[in-house]
Amino acid sequence: MSGKNATETVTANDAGIARAARIVREGGIVAVPTETVYGLAARADDAASVEKIYHAKGRPGFNPLIVHVDTMEQAGTLAEFNEAALAMTELYWPGPLTLVLPRKPDAAVTPAVTAGLDTIAIRMPAHPVMRALIRESGCPLAAPSANRSNAISPTTASHVKATLDGRIDLILDAGPCTKGLESTIIAIRQDGMLEVLRPGPISLEQGGALSADMASGKIEAPGQMKSHYSPGKPVRLEAHEAQADEYLIGFGEVAGHDTLSAGGDLDEAAGRLYAALHQAAASDLPKIAVAPVPNAGLGVAINDRLRRAAA
Repeated sequence: MSGKNATETVTANDAGIARAARIVREGGIVAVPTETVYGLAARADDAASVEKIYHAKGRPGFNPLIVHVDTMEQAGTLAEFNEAALAMTELYWPGPLTLVLPRKPDAAVTPAVTAGLDTIAIRMPAHPVMRALIRESGCPLAAPSANRSNAISPTTASHVKATLDGRIDLILDAGPCTKGLESTIIAIRQDGMLEVLRPGPISLEQGGALSADMASGKIEAPGQMKSHYSPGKPVRLEAHEAQADEYLIGFGEVAGHDTLSAGGDLDEAAGRLYAALHQAAASDLPKIAVAPVPNAGLGVAINDRLRRAAA
């Protein structure tokens, strides 16, 4: 992609998906909706295609990508699944769960996808458009969020266009994403223990510590960097009212210029989080304040994203 021309947005119907799949097969990159956020997809087995993702996003090479698959047979060609891993897929796939598993030595993925690690992050999405794109492309797809690196994640096609216009080949538009938060990422260790690397729409109370910032400092999956999802303005959390120079994002009884959920519903808040941050970033006010969100259930994932946005 030359970066000289505007990126076209097309409806994610059969014709649009077929066109996007042709671009992917030929080594291009396209933005595509999932149930979580819009992803920037390229064939995972082609180094030049994956390099286009890193270049378009300005993404550091030590940050691995999630590989999206359509079937368990396809997943089995990439990763080693022990009993614990298979149990998780039976419970949560297709859906917003990414598993970090031992990579098969002959896995057909370019080294940049796994950032040189011997593990691979893999997900079977639930969104019919993403699943159709994988099938028609004929290979697993590497697909981080479709935004510039460290910026607010996109939940609409217009969010994608705001930071990647002219940098990618096509945007498939299927309306807003339903979950609004990136997938939960869980590493399944050889002893069967589960370790949550990134909280998300699937909340697990059991199985290992919540350790997105691990003592080793090793980045095993997306979303582990301390500063991420930045709106480009200072962000103050746990705010009950706005200061004169702040755009307040409310929640529950705390009203604001906008609200994640006036009724205090965490599902609604997750779905609205990035849209609210995009709106706050576009406002004339130089700072952003966010009302307290309960740190339980889905609130753990919401607060994780807010802390990184504020870092």
